[in-house]
Amino acid sequence: MPTFSLHDIAQMPERFRANFINALSGVKSANIIGSISKSGNVNAALFSSAFHLGASPPLIGIVCRPNSVPRHTLENIESTGYYTINHVNQSIYKQAHQTSARTEEDEFQISGLEPEFIDGFRAPFVSESHIKLGIRYMRTIGVPENHTHIIIGEIQFVSMSENYVTDTGDVDLNAAGSIGVTGLYAYQDISLIDRLPHARA
Repeated sequence: MPTFSLHDIAQMPERFRANFINALSGVKSANIIGSISKSGNVNAALFSSAFHLGASPPLIGIVCRPNSVPRHTLENIESTGYYTINHVNQSIYKQAHQTSARTEEDEFQISGLEPEFIDGFRAPFVSESHIKLGIRYMRTIGVPENHTHIIIGEIQFVSMSENYVTDTGDVDLNAAGSIGVTGLYAYQDISLIDRLPHARA
């Protein structure tokens, strides 16, 4: 079986290497982060780095790339203190992909997705998303090894159909049509194999 040493990886073309390394962690969630600037400009950006941090309090993290170029999502979150996490589903993944392009224009308008404001929350949701999280910004942790940023936020509320929640509190991602992503461009359907009981020794 062929192997790839650190030296081999370093010799890969930049875009190839980014896709290869990004894919090694497996299928990740596909989400659109919605934010708004202090001047009122809405922003939408595709992220595949959301991760669970804890249930009490309900914390969630995302990883933001180095700000060697303007990072509107990071700037908006830190300046306003609020943002949204919106599951990408099978109906909107092509539009969601367009929000990953570098642009100074309105990603909602470019992608054709509709911004939605719910109950006065101070950041835009994606109207077409089936699972939407309103998040309050807590802190940014810098990662000196590669200059990325981990954004930690607290879930303020979740907007979704009650039909997606099982009797045990699981969220039925199949019913919601939520999808995953591997690498930078490969979108994956998510199918449930089994649901096992809590493991005990």
